[in-house]
Amino acid sequence: MSREIVAGVDGSPESLAAADWAAREALHRGLPLRLAHAWRWGPLDLPLVQDRATQERAAEAVLREAEATVAGRHPGLALSAEVLPDTPVAALLGAEKHAEMLVIGSRGHGAVAGFLLGSYGQQVIAGATRPVVAVRTRDGEPAEPPTGHVLVGQLGSPEDSAAALGFAFATAAARGASVRAVRAWSLPPLYAYSPASMRLADEAGGLVPYEEKALREALAPWCERYPDVPVTEHVELGSAGQVLLSGSGAAQLLVVGRRAERGAVGPRIGSVAHAALHLAPCPVAVVPQG
Repeated sequence: MSREIVAGVDGSPESLAAADWAAREALHRGLPLRLAHAWRWGPLDLPLVQDRATQERAAEAVLREAEATVAGRHPGLALSAEVLPDTPVAALLGAEKHAEMLVIGSRGHGAVAGFLLGSYGQQVIAGATRPVVAVRTRDGEPAEPPTGHVLVGQLGSPEDSAAALGFAFATAAARGASVRAVRAWSLPPLYAYSPASMRLADEAGGLVPYEEKALREALAPWCERYPDVPVTEHVELGSAGQVLLSGSGAAQLLVVGRRAERGAVGPRIGSVAHAALHLAPCPVAVVPQG
């Protein structure tokens, strides 16, 4: 089965904006778009009609409204829509099998103004095996500048960041955009110094050239694969989250990696992705690593 982009819709302005972003991305990549609305029969803890047929019609109406809106805005798009009989998290994670990416809406930014799109969004991002794009809204439209680069964070070894870099370059190539690759670094604590590590830094000419060399090596295979994508390299002292956020204002997409982490209450999205999803003004793609 061919790949597709899957966007979750629930009738909210945020999800409709996410569906619109997903439609434009599908056109850029030449892929079909599938709109998915999760609904499973069950009594509601609300003073509403409780019969199954009424709830089912309401779920179908949410989906058809989103489908009509997207089709009207993007008439050349290969579009399908489906009600998935499951909870939102399980439905979206089940739909990612043949997905190039999942796209979900986000409720603004900041710890007070809104937390991602609630626990559902966090669980989808933490559990997905495909990239998940969280689309922020502004006045009911995707908060995405019409121009700008694809900003991507490079951390660790080339293998550690390969998935995020690959997604960033593929997205930039599809959009005719450039890539700005950022590597943040910090001074190691005294106990972390070792003869081997310091020898490598000395051979590179110092800590900054060492970090610049590490970034170039990580980018090399992707520059070779996508020779028409302009690339800007940036190395900066600071935390990865802070460095990425400082440059996200001019980006049309921020791409971060997510390692498979598990906490006491289940999978975690990691501190860098957490900061980006809370505070970046542009859409954020979280890409599972390894």
